[in-house]
Amino acid sequence: MRLQDDPIAFFLTWTCYGTWMPGDDRGWTKWHCGDQVPQPRLADWCRDKMVDSAVLLLPEQRTMIESVVREHCEKRCWCLHAVNCRTNHCHVVVTAPNYDGEQVRDQLKSWGKRRMKERERQLGVAEECVRDRWWTRKGSVRYLFDEDSLSAATTYASEAQDVGGSSANSL
Repeated sequence: MRLQDDPIAFFLTWTCYGTWMPGDDRGWTKWHCGDQVPQPRLADWCRDKMVDSAVLLLPEQRTMIESVVREHCEKRCWCLHAVNCRTNHCHVVVTAPNYDGEQVRDQLKSWGKRRMKERERQLGVAEECVRDRWWTRKGSVRYLFDEDSLSAATTYASEAQDVGGSSANSL
């Protein structure tokens, strides 16, 4: 029997390196503190500290990341409800029993990064120029506890991104 506090799925989101700074005027989330108001000076400071250029994923790269997510979920016997890799972020809705949401997110990011680096090498990029930073640190993990939340997250990840809608705040 499932404990009431056990999530039935995770809604994971992570952004590409340099595309959404702490302090961003679109809003941002501070670790363990939740949603924050824009802080332009903080965003500028973070941008100045970047050690690499911002990542905007090309269609081929987006497809590759989605494939990596599918493969890893299959390998782990996780139930993938939705994956949608955009130019500057990725959404995944997944059921992964006996795993913490942060572990799942970090595994998917890590495998995606590995595959992107492999692809650069295949394309002949010199080893010293192979990009190491593809994603921002951490990302969002929303724990989904009921079928309505799972359905809303799956719909948002699968469809809302393409029509410009956003109902993520209701999740």
